[in-house]
Parts: sequence; structure tokens; C-alpha cells
Amino acid sequence: MANLTMIQAITQALDMALEKDENTLIFGQDVGVNGGVFRATDGLQAKYGEDRVFDTPLAESGIGGLASGLALEGYRPLPEIQFFGFVFEVMDSIIVQMARMRYRSGDTRHMPITIRSPFGGGVHTPELHADNLEGLIAQSPGIRVVIPSNPYDAKGLLLASIENNDPVVFLEHMKLYRSFREEVPEEYYTIPLDKANVALEGNDITIVTYGYMVREALKAAQTLSEQGVSVEVIDLRTVSPIDYETIIKSVEKTGRLVVVQEAQRQAGVIANVMAEVSEHAILNLKAPIGRVTAVDTVYPYGLAENSWLPNEEDIINKVLEIINFD
Repeated sequence: MANLTMIQAITQALDMALEKDENTLIFGQDVGVNGGVFRATDGLQAKYGEDRVFDTPLAESGIGGLASGLALEGYRPLPEIQFFGFVFEVMDSIIVQMARMRYRSGDTRHMPITIRSPFGGGVHTPELHADNLEGLIAQSPGIRVVIPSNPYDAKGLLLASIENNDPVVFLEHMKLYRSFREEVPEEYYTIPLDKANVALEGNDITIVTYGYMVREALKAAQTLSEQGVSVEVIDLRTVSPIDYETIIKSVEKTGRLVVVQEAQRQAGVIANVMAEVSEHAILNLKAPIGRVTAVDTVYPYGLAENSWLPNEEDIINKVLEIINFD
């Protein structure tokens, strides 16, 4: 076992994927000599050569088109979009080409593409860099959206995504890259996609969340436990498709639910969780479903983001509100 940050776990997974399959290629802006803006691909071009790890022009649409064409020719592309706030320039490739190819071809052609991209707030990035846009992709059938919350999951989920023959958007929260370390197996391993993780077991209330908000939810759960409230925390890990079975099983046990996301109230994927639980487990609920999100404004400039982002205190207040409902 190695004690790794999330960015180190991601680099290790990419290294293993390149070593395992010679048809695996990494490309994007500055991923070669520079190793990417966050150094996720550091040293990989030197190890595997410029034909397998290479820079592209600053043109997300070109990156997406190249990935689609390479996949059709038998390659397993791993393109990087330098910040997910710039996904709009590549939406045609993702939604119109990658997501539809299996259906369009009658299941004769696949798109084994894993698009990596950093996103998320709390690190004071410039405008357009931190936006939580996972909901845009999650609403489009035919493509997975995977968001790890820790180094162990990041490595296992990334390798599973790369092995998968369907397209995956793999989002990496920037605040998680180097904020803590965790024991990560040094060998190759995968974590099943489309399966949520019960990050913390509890009996009184369920919190469902993903990405960096898992860290805030776990901190809130610790504080609440000192007040006699037993919290179960579910980390979605894959936000499209969502593992509703695990969520509903937890709600049947606790009878209460709070959903949390960093994205704005009208964005993200957490409203879908509320809808599914309301449809399939409403008679198990002892109180209304609580929701913690950012407000419905454009993402603020860095100096204001800490006042805008949801946090541990917001989660605690909402949990206590639902616990005390009568």
C-alpha cells in the first residue's frame, strides 16, 4: 500500500493503463512535456513516447473529434479537457457522436473513450474553471459520468472507466487533488461502475452526495454523532447512471434523507435522487427530503466562492431540521 494524494492515484492509474494496452493514448492541452496543468500526466510522455502521450492545440472541439475518430479505429483514447468549464466547445463530440455510436451502429461500433477533466470550487480558480456542469452530461443517455471522492476510488474507478467499452466522463474535483492522502494498493485494481458506496453507516438519517461534498458530509456526520445523531453517508461515485437501489435501501432503514451537491439547486443530479425516492420510497419517509446546494446564480469570482459554496455547517443545519421535523 502507498499513501497517495488523489492526483498521485490518478497518475498511477494512467500509467498502468498505458502499460497494459498499447492502443491507449493520452492527449490534450499541455499533457505532454508539462504533465498537465495539475501534473496528472507527469512523466508519462517520457516513459511512453510522444506517439502515445501528446499535446494538442487549444481546441476542445478538436480533442473530442480526434477521440471519436481514434475510437472507431480501434484505439482507447484518454483525452483531457483541461477544465470542465470549457466542455461546451466539445459537447457535439460527446453528446452527438460518442454517446450515440453504439445505438447508431446497431451495437457494431463502440466508443471506449474516457474523458478526464478537473472541476469544482474552493481553490479560487478564474472564471469558467470551477463550474459544476456534470448535470449537462448526466441528462444525456449513452454516456457515464463518474466522480470520485478519494484517492482509492479515483484509481479503481478510473481503471474501470478505461476498461469500459462505452464513453465515460471522469470528473476530478480540484480541491480533492492534494487536500489529503489515503492508503491505495500499488497493484492494478478496479471498482465497479454504477455502484454507490456507503461511506459511513448510520441509522437516523441518510445523506446522499458526491465529489468533494462527500468530505463535507463526513465532517458533518462526525459533528452530528457527538450530538447523538447517527448519519449514513452515501457516495454516489457514478452520477449517471445512479445506483438508486443502494439509496432506497438506506432510506428504508433510516426513514430520513438529505441530498447534497456543490452544484446550483437547479443543476447537478441530486434532484433526480429526490424524485426517485419520492416515487419509490415515499411511505418510508418520516419527514420531507432536505436539500443542500449552491444557490441559483452563476458561479461567483474566487473571492466570494467560500460564501457561495455549500459546507459542513449547511449540512448540519439541514440534517437537524429534518431530524426535528414533526
